[in-house]
Amino acid sequence: MSSPDVATRPAPQPGAPVDVEQAEAALVEHYPRLVRLGYLVLPPSLGRNRRVLTAHALTQRALPRGRAAGAGEEAAVPGQGGGPQGPGGDPGYAYVRLRVLRGALRAGLPLWRFAWPRRAQLPPLLPQVWGLRLFPRSGGADELALDQALSTLSAPARAAFVLRGLERLPDAEVRRLLDAAGVDDPDAALEEADDIESPPALLRSPEFDPCSLQARPTDLMRRRQHGRAALAGIAAVVVCGALLGLPGDGWGPDGAAAPPYAKNPAGEAALDPGRLTTVPATAWKTAARTDFSVWPARGSLTDDEELLRRALAVWARPGESVQVSATPGTPSGAPPGPAQLLYAGEVGQARVVLLYDGLRVVRYAEPREGEGGVALDFARVDGADAATSGAIVVSRLNGNVRYLTAPWVTGTAVRDLLKPDAGPKALSVDADGVTDPLASPVREGECRTVNTLELRDATATRLHADLGELTPAQLTWGRPESPREVSTAKARASWSGTACLLSAVGAGGVRTVNSWPYSYQQLPEANGTATWMCTRADTWRGTGSRTLAQFHPPGSESGAIAAKAEDSPACGARSARVLAGVLWKSSGGSWYVLAAGSKDVVSVTATGGVKGTAQGNVLATPAKQGAQAELEGRLADGTEVSGLR
Repeated sequence: MSSPDVATRPAPQPGAPVDVEQAEAALVEHYPRLVRLGYLVLPPSLGRNRRVLTAHALTQRALPRGRAAGAGEEAAVPGQGGGPQGPGGDPGYAYVRLRVLRGALRAGLPLWRFAWPRRAQLPPLLPQVWGLRLFPRSGGADELALDQALSTLSAPARAAFVLRGLERLPDAEVRRLLDAAGVDDPDAALEEADDIESPPALLRSPEFDPCSLQARPTDLMRRRQHGRAALAGIAAVVVCGALLGLPGDGWGPDGAAAPPYAKNPAGEAALDPGRLTTVPATAWKTAARTDFSVWPARGSLTDDEELLRRALAVWARPGESVQVSATPGTPSGAPPGPAQLLYAGEVGQARVVLLYDGLRVVRYAEPREGEGGVALDFARVDGADAATSGAIVVSRLNGNVRYLTAPWVTGTAVRDLLKPDAGPKALSVDADGVTDPLASPVREGECRTVNTLELRDATATRLHADLGELTPAQLTWGRPESPREVSTAKARASWSGTACLLSAVGAGGVRTVNSWPYSYQQLPEANGTATWMCTRADTWRGTGSRTLAQFHPPGSESGAIAAKAEDSPACGARSARVLAGVLWKSSGGSWYVLAAGSKDVVSVTATGGVKGTAQGNVLATPAKQGAQAELEGRLADGTEVSGLR
């Protein structure tokens, strides 16, 4: 099911457990920001080359050592609100940020501060770049002045200034974060940071970006001497290893499997926005099939690699703040390989990305501005055809829904099912195929309007209804073996009595909904002719179908549900037969048990509280108020048909 475009999520509780995968997702997504934070807090006396390498090393070591870091660990995460442009309440980001900050503060302490030197105080083992010196690009006079001013501050004061300017945290949050990082006097650090008069915005300049670097060679002569010594040492180690090595004990318990931390190449490729599949705009005209696989990539943000990278990362590892929904039977795991990009653009107040992996359509939505929740929706769409792949929901907000339409759609309109005689209302579509908002039929309260999406292409005109899911359900009419489009006045008139029951068959991954007037019955005491309808919703996964039998007395605008069933073959393509009954009161005040079966039923029998038998497919027998009956029908070959319950 689809989720709101943007939902505000509560901030993480202090000391909440942080899963290692959640921390890894935050580290990957915000890596440049974390490295810049470490670089700015590290003491300038280390030199620009070592500061760059140490900042990267601190960030890469910021993940939890175990599966999770809980409230009892030394790196417990304090509650933090985040700045207006920061990652905000993501507990994974808050955890790795604290680890980076703590390491950068320790790196500036003298070696004798601890009994044994801490890892952050020593030159990093990794990453290492041999033969080159790396340093950020030089800025202007303002950046140079700020760098010199930062070098005069103590490490805690430098951290306070950076947290204010780069992370945009209020003083209360800075004080709490410094305390968690081990600073003895956070208030003094904040007061010392007040002495810097340079604008904090300069912290985001290339001067302080350790991910955008320049390279220069080191001392070439000294490098040659070190290289010869290293080769001699490696040769000695190889000889000793050959002498001491012993045969192994054979296959381990996991056989030839890679270590648990090994990366899967296909999984890694699936997270690379540069590997996303895109389809030419006219591919659907010559393709062997017409479904989501031939949709071109559309939208104004299809080249926004940062947005696409975030969407793929959240798909692979959704954090606690992500609101995830999936239709029943739809797996919500990571893509098996590079997915197909269908859409990336701005819709209302959200940035939306639509992806397709051959089995599922996935919708990612994030707020355009400021902080807010992220939505991730999954819908199974395997086996789609031109009729069922005509549109995808891109936005649902305040009871309105907007669709991205298929490239073969030539016209869009809105049809109110409750007004079968009224003409369609035009629905505008932008250059990317996104419709204007239209009111969703899934509403609480009185049923006064049931809007549906009418799509026209070169071969047919089809109706689709929003049932609260990512893909709208196609509406059809007629016998289940050969349903037809709802494109005639007779079909629309038949659907008008069933429209208000659409919400009763939704929320199950619905692919199609068919409405079928399976019988007509002359009512006792000359009360007119009643219509018996059967409405069946079939799902994308095959199971979980819902069937409703309805009784429509003359003069009634909508029918009454006589019986309903789930996962029943009744009223479906495999078994079109159906039998249902209802207790009915005539205009004269008499009560009857009425029953009707499909045309292949040759006799109907009522037992239990009411007894009666009728030849043919309809039955009307007198009864008392509140009476209950069991219904059995029989086909011409003797096969019994039970009444739908």
